[in-house]
Amino acid sequence: MSRALAEPALPARRGDAWRYILTLALLIPLVFAHLHLASALPFARQWAVITGAAEGSFEALEFGLSALPRLVMALLVGAAMGLSGSVLQQMTQNRLVSPMTIGASSGAWLGLVCATLWLPSVAAGHGQWAALAGALFAVGLVLLIAGRDGIAGLPIVLAGMAMNLLLGALAAGVTLVNNQYTRGLFVWGAGDLAQIDWHRVEWLWPKLLVGLLVMALAPRALTLLQLGADGARARGLSLWPVMLTLFLVSIWLTSVSITAVGLIGFIGLLTPNLARLFGARTSRDELLFSTLLGAVLLTATDAVALYINTWTTDLVPSGAAAALIGAPALLWLSRRQLSAEDPRGLQLPDGAERMDRRHLAWAVLFAVAALTVSVALARSLDGWSFAWPDALIWSLRWPRMLTAAAAGCGLAISGMMLQRLLRNPLASPDILGLSAGATLAVMVALMLFGGSLLGFTAPIAAFVGSLVVLAILLLLGRRHAYSPALMALVGISLTALLNAALQFGLAKGTADAFALLGWLAGSTYRVSPAQAVALTVGVLVLGSLSLVFHRALTLISIGDGVARSRGLNVTLTRVGLLVLVSLLCALVTSLMGPVAFLGLLAPHMAAILGARRALPQMLLASALGASLMLLADWLGRTLIFPLQIPVGIVASVICGTYFVYLLVRRRLA
Repeated sequence: MSRALAEPALPARRGDAWRYILTLALLIPLVFAHLHLASALPFARQWAVITGAAEGSFEALEFGLSALPRLVMALLVGAAMGLSGSVLQQMTQNRLVSPMTIGASSGAWLGLVCATLWLPSVAAGHGQWAALAGALFAVGLVLLIAGRDGIAGLPIVLAGMAMNLLLGALAAGVTLVNNQYTRGLFVWGAGDLAQIDWHRVEWLWPKLLVGLLVMALAPRALTLLQLGADGARARGLSLWPVMLTLFLVSIWLTSVSITAVGLIGFIGLLTPNLARLFGARTSRDELLFSTLLGAVLLTATDAVALYINTWTTDLVPSGAAAALIGAPALLWLSRRQLSAEDPRGLQLPDGAERMDRRHLAWAVLFAVAALTVSVALARSLDGWSFAWPDALIWSLRWPRMLTAAAAGCGLAISGMMLQRLLRNPLASPDILGLSAGATLAVMVALMLFGGSLLGFTAPIAAFVGSLVVLAILLLLGRRHAYSPALMALVGISLTALLNAALQFGLAKGTADAFALLGWLAGSTYRVSPAQAVALTVGVLVLGSLSLVFHRALTLISIGDGVARSRGLNVTLTRVGLLVLVSLLCALVTSLMGPVAFLGLLAPHMAAILGARRALPQMLLASALGASLMLLADWLGRTLIFPLQIPVGIVASVICGTYFVYLLVRRRLA
């Protein structure tokens, strides 16, 4: 629990009025800057349009129907996000809680995407209810995983960010499958404040009026909640009805905002922390000042996006600009405000103490079944068939099967090594940001040097990118002895930051940049036989090197002191093996694109089956990873035949769903 939230409410100081005055004084030039960037009209003409004295020129029409409603929308959504974040943080006494970090934003977005596709009339008129249902479902799962004891610490944030990855993959899969209907949702999903009239503003502002009731009625309840559940009850507070009401109102503010403009992250996280940093000490003061700061911050963020749009060929979504600002703040807050040795860190499900014949038989059966189905069971225009494919089909199928198997094997080995080297059960290339760093580096290399997406440049750039992210992780985690929960949160924050930078890069609009869009989903259908063989050879060589160091992995996972007492140079060995992990991750990502959750789940499945020692775990995890990717590739080929789903999305959904299931089952047990 943060110190600022744990202290009782204190009387407002005389300087609080000056804080509001200075913030409003900052908002005024921001408004002028925003209008200047959004419209070519001079300020005098803009004022004439506002007062109705200007003639109906095209520039005046554009200002009145685009620039002005965009500014109002930024103010409204920023205020709503700031208020929602403040309510959630005061309720949970956790500075890292916000609609984004507990999964509400991604849940609302998935609900809205599904309603847009399957219930378009409902989404058009009442999309906020679909968003609210999705947000409540996501947050309900997060609360179930974290439990009552995890609400005030890192577990709820880690569970929420994992839910973001899963629901984001689901939303991406649904959008890609129905791309003929959802093309407009890509930019909207990244957070788009652009307006063409006043319709959305007129739709949104009445639904945000509930925030006024929150600011009027909630401060007393939130103040009592700072005393703890027992203290609040002793002073006459009906705890659960009040908390449920405040929670629903906060999720409602988030849902209607997402319905209006799409995903805008981090505003709800930053503003309450800034409010406390600038002196807000009472619950009412924090609610009011967070609301004001939210409007200021989103207006400033959107102004940054507008400025970048002046020298890019495509529009930069405001959500990307917000993530570029908010992700470093999450990094800072996670390292500064919460204890690295959080006693309520997420624990993985227990498994067998050792691998017996029954567990080994299940693993072998799964691998054989995945290989058999991938080779022989196919879907065609004539229906389903189970037979060895003919020569033409086999020549098209075996490269992607080999690529999927090699990629799954490489990601599983890299995830297993990361977990043992960092002694972190939540480590994997995607969770720690290595995949995102490789992806961003490939994009930058293509923009700077050109060339083919799958050429010689991509693996080198991917290796450099993942190595840079790894160095940042080690630097940031050193202060807290590489605490598992903290390292996972730092990695997720880095992933959000790198993905925001990726969106900025894609907004440049070059041909090479747009060639990345399909690759980002993790695809195998573009891979040639030579590339599939090269990836397989590379994974086999690097995997064999990993096997050589299985004893070092065992010793390091026990403890540095034990490893040194056995004559191991811990520093040199750890750095060398982490470089090996980066090579594996870069090799797979440069060809396949990013794949989430597989490097996290395969080692856990191996441990659950009883592979507790390093060598058996590595071998079994690599086999399970290859089998999972083969199964994902087969599902991508057959689920919506004759269309296909990228294997990266299918694998992320399968592995993410199973991982969430394991966490929920652990909690229920």
